[in-house]
Parts: sequence; C-alpha cells; structure tokens
Amino acid sequence: MLNEGYHDVPDGMLAMVVTHLEMRAQVAPRPVPQPTGVELRFHETPDVDWYWALFRRIGAEEWLWFSRLRLSREALEDILHHPDVALFSVERGGESLGLLELDFRQEGECELVFFGLAPALIGGGVGRWLMNSAIEQAWSRPISRFHLHTCTLDHPGALSFYRRSGFVAFRRQVEIAADPRVVGELPESCGPHMPLIR
Repeated sequence: MLNEGYHDVPDGMLAMVVTHLEMRAQVAPRPVPQPTGVELRFHETPDVDWYWALFRRIGAEEWLWFSRLRLSREALEDILHHPDVALFSVERGGESLGLLELDFRQEGECELVFFGLAPALIGGGVGRWLMNSAIEQAWSRPISRFHLHTCTLDHPGALSFYRRSGFVAFRRQVEIAADPRVVGELPESCGPHMPLIR
C-alpha cells in the first residue's frame, strides 16, 4: 500500500498508473461508417517477426509498449498460435496499420490484450470502427466479461475512448518496470512523451 505523497522512481525505470476496465454485457456499437480502403484481417498462426514489427510500429515506438518485446520467440508463438487467442490486423493497401488481439483463454472471459493504430489511421473513425469489431468478436463467444487495461504511457485519449466505448473502470494500480530504452529493447528516440532518466 502506497502512502500519500511522492515516491521516487529509480533511474532507468518507468512508473505507470494502470487502469483496469470491463464490460459485463455487450453494448450497442457506436455509429461509424466503414472506413474507405480499410479491412480487418484475421491471422490464425501469425509470423512472430511480422507481429513484433507491427507491435513496434503500433505501440512501442510511440507509446513504449514493451511487454511482448520481453518474451522469447517460443513464448510469444505459444500465445499467438493458441486456438483461444484471436489476432487481427487492420490492412490498407496491403500494409498492416492496426492491431487487435483478443484472449479467450480464461473461461467465460475475453481480454482485449492489444488495440492500436498506426499514426496514419488515427482520426477519422477507424478506431471506433475497430472497437465495434472488437466488441462484436468478443461477444460472439459465450462470455460474461470483456476486459482490458490501459496505462499512462498510452495515447492520452485511450482511457476516455475505452470509457466512451462502454467499458467501466474498476481498479487502478501503479506498475514499475525497466525502461525499454535503457535496457536496449527500443531506441532512445522512442516514446518522446516520456523523459528518459538514466
């Protein structure tokens, strides 16, 4: 339990406030037209190198997503190829520009593990369209809970976007982790919104 006041974060580490959200029943989709030239593609057994490249492009370079960079190839492949993990990409002109990953491994639940778009697709309703697809995919199985977590490293509009999409916040935590730029997982130019303190 943290006491009130300031708490030092060791050099080379990141501190994030994590908000957990859930949806206990399917909500109606938010109206949005089908984006022009964009499609959702399901990947049954995605290539790990392709996934890592998309993960970096969508979340690591801009927002310092690091969790999947710390997994071995074998560990990541075990997750991505599991029959109860559903991975989709948002495609435009043959290029992968979005990521949607759903995890059904916990009976009766679905976790929205990763959700993001490349900068070229942010704005214009593609995110809302993708969330409508995520909600539809999640509730197409017999679940009673759809949940996710986001943190203060993410896009500043992420939390409000999830709440507008029908998720309700129920828990908050502080996470401390090694800065991926310090441990060599990402270049120092990544995550410009977060100061690098060695």
